[in-house]
Amino acid sequence: MSVHSRLWRAEIVARLGPEKIRAFVHGLPPAHVRFLLQDWPFWARANQLPPQGAWKTWLLLGGRGSGKTRAGAEWIRAQVEGTSPLSGARCRRLALVAPTLLDAREVMIEGESGLRRCSRPGFRPRFSASRRRLVWPNGAVAHVFSSEDPDSLRGPQFDGAWCDEFCSWTHVQQTWDMLRFGLRLGDAPRAVVTTTPRPIAPLRRMLADASTAVSRARTRDNRVLPKAFLDEVEQRYGGTVLGRQELDGELIDDPEGALWGRAMLAQAFDPDPPELEQIVIAVDPPASAGAGAAECGIIAAGRARLGGLAHAWVLADRTVQGLRPEHWARAVMQAYADYEADMIVAEANQGGEMVRTVLGLANAGAPVKLVHASRGKHVRAAPVAALYAQRRVHHGGHFAALEDQMCAFGAIGDGAGKSPDRVDALVWAITALIVDVKHGPRLRALL
Repeated sequence: MSVHSRLWRAEIVARLGPEKIRAFVHGLPPAHVRFLLQDWPFWARANQLPPQGAWKTWLLLGGRGSGKTRAGAEWIRAQVEGTSPLSGARCRRLALVAPTLLDAREVMIEGESGLRRCSRPGFRPRFSASRRRLVWPNGAVAHVFSSEDPDSLRGPQFDGAWCDEFCSWTHVQQTWDMLRFGLRLGDAPRAVVTTTPRPIAPLRRMLADASTAVSRARTRDNRVLPKAFLDEVEQRYGGTVLGRQELDGELIDDPEGALWGRAMLAQAFDPDPPELEQIVIAVDPPASAGAGAAECGIIAAGRARLGGLAHAWVLADRTVQGLRPEHWARAVMQAYADYEADMIVAEANQGGEMVRTVLGLANAGAPVKLVHASRGKHVRAAPVAALYAQRRVHHGGHFAALEDQMCAFGAIGDGAGKSPDRVDALVWAITALIVDVKHGPRLRALL
């Protein structure tokens, strides 16, 4: 039976529910149960199985507890044992590379999802700590290496490798280079790399390599983890930059030249604003409607006084996309009502008085202030970014789409013509709350 046939059957079994699964297993002969327990493709998720194609590096980017270590161990096991009783072993000499030697032993070899635990009892490899190697009954050998000592990879040669927590290595590029020089045995030596992503140059280079196949796994994908744990980490970290990296396995990066950075936004998070003296809803209306239209940026924000200085709190991102004018106008007015706002600030460059008319039809009593952009977006956003740097703008929640747009805004190579609608609305909101109040005509001329 092929890997994908077994995966398909596993998906069917998974939908049966606990009681029917138990009945299914209890109805099997003991020999079949023993085989099934060791049949990784039957139990694995699709993102834990190696991609098809002629890749040289399989990069599995995963969150904490997403099952990436088990996937790496099972790939090595398949290379040593063969993917079926008749296929035979593919690799005889392998490399296991971890951040440290202790990590290799405690995680890759002896860990709960390590090589010795996932191997079938009659074919469990023997670990020799003094020689730093793992030996299987069929003679296959895996040598253990630490990223703290890249030169230890000089000389040995391999037909396969597993690299764990690549982004936590001490000497990332040097260790990877030395390993690649040693992957020269057999017809097509390959490596699997399992890691929680971090924005480091070696990972970006690996992602850009045409010979790299990429899989992604999230913490919540792992059905084995306790629901209480998943609920707790999602409640505490869901939507945060840390959570997106450590739970969702996303590569969160700061492009060169951007006005905002991830660290700046992390320190801006403050979910408990003081009493706000003014709340505005800022709108960046789209010029068109439909599936390909730009978003209508809608940001709710308020102002408070702390130590005599005006501070702003971003309260919500209500941005909508692809809607007709009357629809996004209703979304604006819903935010106006929900936050009991004092005013709506709307950019009038795309439609002029039509914007006031559309908003007035949705709620004739809401005060609307039209603003006009006479300078470029970057010039208008710079004073707002400076307020973030001074820790005078705070985020009352985690706004992933807005923060992504902020961290790409102004970056070198940022897509020309791509309108940062959420950022535009944010800039108008903070400008109305603080910049205009503090600096008046002196800065308004720039805006």
